[in-house]
Amino acid sequence: MTLQLGDVETTALIPLAIKANETKRKNARIKDEVAVQIIEHLDMDTAPFDKFLSHEGVIARTVMLDRMVKDFVSENPDAVIVNIGAGFDNRFSRVDNGTITWFDLDLPDSILARKKVFEERERVTMIAGSGLEENWCTIIKEKIKEKSSPVLFLAEGLFMYFTLDEIGKMLSILKKNFPKATLIAEQNNPLMVKHQKHHDTVKATKAVFKSGTWSGEDIASLCDGVRLVEEHSFNEEMKKHSLRGWLFAALLPKMNDRWAVFEW
Repeated sequence: MTLQLGDVETTALIPLAIKANETKRKNARIKDEVAVQIIEHLDMDTAPFDKFLSHEGVIARTVMLDRMVKDFVSENPDAVIVNIGAGFDNRFSRVDNGTITWFDLDLPDSILARKKVFEERERVTMIAGSGLEENWCTIIKEKIKEKSSPVLFLAEGLFMYFTLDEIGKMLSILKKNFPKATLIAEQNNPLMVKHQKHHDTVKATKAVFKSGTWSGEDIASLCDGVRLVEEHSFNEEMKKHSLRGWLFAALLPKMNDRWAVFEW
């Protein structure tokens, strides 16, 4: 199997490699057998994409987001969930309660690659499109027109590859088409943009960080009516599992990525 991916889309190989390697560990914190299968089919050297800090960061963000999505689903059993920039993410399998409706959205080359490794699943729809365009919104609204379920958007490993203007544009598109919704988005900070050439795994790709913020309030301010609910650093999870993770959290508390929850 071969994959044709653009520069930013290639970054999807980072969490894919990390999840596959973590799954094979004796005391794995997450299980993603699909990631293992994809890596085996690709016969890919995962070393450039799986370094310690990135490994711990990806596992922390995965554990945290799984927990947050499960909490949302627990409160909203018929939720509609849209995973923007899905890559090879397999979260649906870990959070499905048997009634949610799920959409995986990504650029055409990523969806083409995704369809090679993910079979069609009931209540899951793969859509080729950009978060900066509106056409995919019509597809989702048409599919859920009989439902009045709460809508949750996920943006994992996405905003750092957008400019702030582009993030604002995406928020406006979401708010216009889905007047009441929740967004859980990964945030990075300006220093990571400035020093991105030193990033332990992204430097192995041609992707470029375009923006970073110190607070989700900076994101909320990009679109009228969007409200920041809470933020949680990946350090909250990373520090539980290793001395290096604890030291990173203690010495560089603001350097890690965060999960930010927004509502409108």
